[in-house]
Amino acid sequence: MKTNRRPIRWRALVRMLHRDCGYLVVGFTVIYAVSGLAVNHIGEDWNPNFVEFERTHQLDASLPDDTAAAAQAVAAALKIDDKPTDVYRAASDQLEVTYADRSLSINPQTGKVFEQGQKPRFFLRVANWLHLNRGKKSWTYFADGYAVLLLFLAFSGLFMFPLRKGLMGRGGVLVIIGIAVPVLFVTLSGGP
Repeated sequence: MKTNRRPIRWRALVRMLHRDCGYLVVGFTVIYAVSGLAVNHIGEDWNPNFVEFERTHQLDASLPDDTAAAAQAVAAALKIDDKPTDVYRAASDQLEVTYADRSLSINPQTGKVFEQGQKPRFFLRVANWLHLNRGKKSWTYFADGYAVLLLFLAFSGLFMFPLRKGLMGRGGVLVIIGIAVPVLFVTLSGGP
C-alpha cells in the first residue's frame, strides 16, 4: 500500500515555526522596545514612568485654624480623595500636606496653594515595570520564555533560505555587521 505522504522539508518547517513564533512575540517585543527607548533616555527632565506637574491654586474660602481641618478643606476644594500621609504646620503661614502622589504647600492666610506631584504615564509605566522585572519571580518565567523565543528567531532566521541566498551571501555579511557593531562599540568606548 502506497501512501501519498510528502516528506517534511526542514526549511519549510523552520519557516513555519519562525513565522508562528514571530507572531507570538509581537506583544512582548512592543513592550520591550518601547520601554527600552523610554528608559534609555532617562534624564533630568524626562521620567519614563511619571509626568511631573506643578500647579498653583487660589482658594476663595478662608481656611480653619485647625491644621487637620484646614488640610481637609483644601482637599475638598481641590477634589483630592486620597488620605494624606503627612500634615504639618511649618509656620503660621505655611501648612504642608503630603499625599502618595503629590504635595501641597498652603498659605492658610491667603488661600494660595502650590501643588507638586506626579501621575503615571499611560502604558510606559506598566511597560517599564515589566521590562525591568519588577514583578520578579513570576514575570521572570515569561521573560525567560521570550528570550528563548528570540534566540530561536535569531538562529532559525539564519537557515530560512538556501545558503547562497542566505548565510553565505548577503545574510552572512549582515550577521557579521550585527556582531561587529557591539564588539567595536565596547572596544572603542573602553568597555565596562
